[in-house]
Amino acid sequence: MLPTGTAEVIDDHEYPATTEELIEDCGDRTLELPNGSETVGDVLARLESETFESADDAQLAVYSAMSNKAVGRVGYSDRDPTPVGSPYSPDAVSF
Repeated sequence: MLPTGTAEVIDDHEYPATTEELIEDCGDRTLELPNGSETVGDVLARLESETFESADDAQLAVYSAMSNKAVGRVGYSDRDPTPVGSPYSPDAVSF
């Protein structure tokens, strides 16, 4: 969930809205992430220019474009085995 102030600014923006309009309106908002922080402007700048039809669309775009600073442990999964050839695979053990 986006910080309250940021979510409210995105919610209150008039839609449809372009990526550039959102960057201008709320690009200076800081997102505190598990491994640092980044601004909404930095996040949205990673996307191609598009037009968002609703606040939900804009918020989903922000979530999808966050850097790996938003990931607790990059490459970690407690549900699936590590894929063969993954750079996160543990070293092979020989018996």
